[in-house]
This record gives sequence, C-alpha cells and structure tokens, in this order.
Amino acid sequence: MDQAHDDGPTARLPVADSTVSVSPEAAPRFSPGAGPEDSPQANPQPSPAPRPLPDTARRVLVMAIVNRTRDSFFDEGRTWDLDAAVLAGREAAADGADIIDVGGVKFAPGEPLPVAEEIDRVIPVIRALREQLPGDVLLSVDTFHAAVAQAAIEVGVDLINDTTGLSDPEMAPTVAAGGASIVLTHSLAEPRRQYLRPQYDDVVEEVRDYLASRLEQAVEAGVARDRIVLDPGPDLNKSSVQTLAMMREWEEYTSLGLPVLGALSRKDVIGESLGLSKQDRLEGSLAAAAWVLNKGARILRVHDVSETVRMVRMLEVLAGWREPAGPLVHNA
Repeated sequence: MDQAHDDGPTARLPVADSTVSVSPEAAPRFSPGAGPEDSPQANPQPSPAPRPLPDTARRVLVMAIVNRTRDSFFDEGRTWDLDAAVLAGREAAADGADIIDVGGVKFAPGEPLPVAEEIDRVIPVIRALREQLPGDVLLSVDTFHAAVAQAAIEVGVDLINDTTGLSDPEMAPTVAAGGASIVLTHSLAEPRRQYLRPQYDDVVEEVRDYLASRLEQAVEAGVARDRIVLDPGPDLNKSSVQTLAMMREWEEYTSLGLPVLGALSRKDVIGESLGLSKQDRLEGSLAAAAWVLNKGARILRVHDVSETVRMVRMLEVLAGWREPAGPLVHNA
C-alpha cells in the first residue's frame, strides 16, 4: 500500500471497531420534524449538522451502495422498497461500512426523473438511517441535483456524491452553504444522456485536468478543501481500455492532494477484463480495489461490503495502520 502518508509506527492507527451494531436503542436519535406531541414547546429540533470525513491518511473508508431504483446496475431493484433500502443500509453498517451512499437515479442514460420524485425516494432512507445508525457511520446521497442535495443535507446527510462533476451550477454553493462534503467525479455526458465512443488524446491527463478544474470551482464556491473527495470515474463515459489506462496511472489523481474514491465494484472494466458477467465479478472487483488502494485511493464504493472490509483490514494490517485482531497464538 502507498506509504506516502506513513508517519512511522507511532502514527494513529485506524479505528479498531469500525464494524458497528445497528441497534436502534444504541443509536443517536434525531427528530428534524418533531411536532407538538414530541415537544411541550412545539419547537422542532434543529437539523443534524453534516459530519466531517474521517482522516484517511492511515485508513481506508468503505462506502456501501444502497439504490432506491427499479433498474439499478447490479441489485436490479432489490432495495427499491423503503424498508428494504433501510435494512440494506443497516446491514452494510453492521458489515463494517463507514459510509452509506443512497441513490434514487442511476447514472446510465434514461428518461429524466423529476426532482420531487428523486427526493421522495432518497430522503426517507437518509432520515431513517441518520436516526438508527451510530454516529460514526456517515451518510451520502448520490445525486446531481442541488435541490436533492439541499433536501438531504436538511435531514442529516454528510456527503454529496455528484457523478456529473457539478453539472448543476447550484451544487457547489449548496454544499458550501450546508457545510457538507462532496465527491467530484469525472464524466463527460449531460446527466442521463448517452455518450457514444468517448475519445481522449490522453485520458489520464484529461481526467486529472478536469478534476483539478472542478476542485478549483468547488473551492471558489466556498467548499472547504478538507470536505472534497475526487473520483476519476472509471467506466463513466470511458471504454474499458481507457479505464485501464487510468487505473495504471491512478497516482496522477492522488497527486492532487485530496482523498480519491475508487468506484470499480462489478463494473464492465472488470467484466471485460475477465470475460465475466456482473454476477461473477467479485474477485476481480477486489483485485481492482486493492490495486487502486496501493496507488493511493482511500475510499471504495462497493456492492460487496463484508468482503471488501476484510480485504481492506488485511491491507491496513500489512501497512502497519491497524493492529491484528488476534489472538496472536501462532508460534507465539
């Protein structure tokens, strides 16, 4: 694993108990919409403030995917129902996820979804998870609409995952005003539009320049640098050959000095590299994740939480960032 941030054996190790209980009794409770029956003064409680991202200098964060769509790429509607989506978030947290990413619209081309409908899909999930999960499990919303981001911030989301690189001109100001964090992702197409046969003169350099430009745009809008994550966008408006070229030079993106997210789980670059369907891409996804971690990625967005968490923890032990779980009895 990349040791660029290694300050020696006495530096802070990752939190040892990132596998969490999802017991509602143990979780902090928030009531953004409290009414007279909940408060003698009928004063609603303030919205929970966005929480900062943990330090990733010597720690890897796992972001679990929870989609409230009928046509999502991998789960194909498994978490469409509200109860199923909330349960999936709770289970992901119990499996060790550090962030739960809730989405209501997939990236792939398709008919636009009204903003009000997207809000109706994601806000109940975020509200329920903010109430039920421990305070060290962060919440993200996958959206490219500033209005959705605003609604999510109001009910306790911490991170805005914008896969369209600030296509909505109000997104960065909204995130800045709300104090949330944001993922800036490279993609070329307008939201939900097809982008056939993408062409690059130098995909590695062009993606890096794009991310640097969006970073500057976000900072100018008032988003703090320590609340920004970069995502080169593997497979997003890129062929598998172009994505592989990016992955081989992933350190170009970590050189921008901010946490970089690796969103490779089950993607076509894995399938086309191995000749496998999406149901059979787990091992390839784990290998690709380990590759980008070794080149400096510090957040992984994944479908398979428990398997990814185990892989990450082993890499952290190998890097000296985490103590072995033990007991250490072999030849002791």
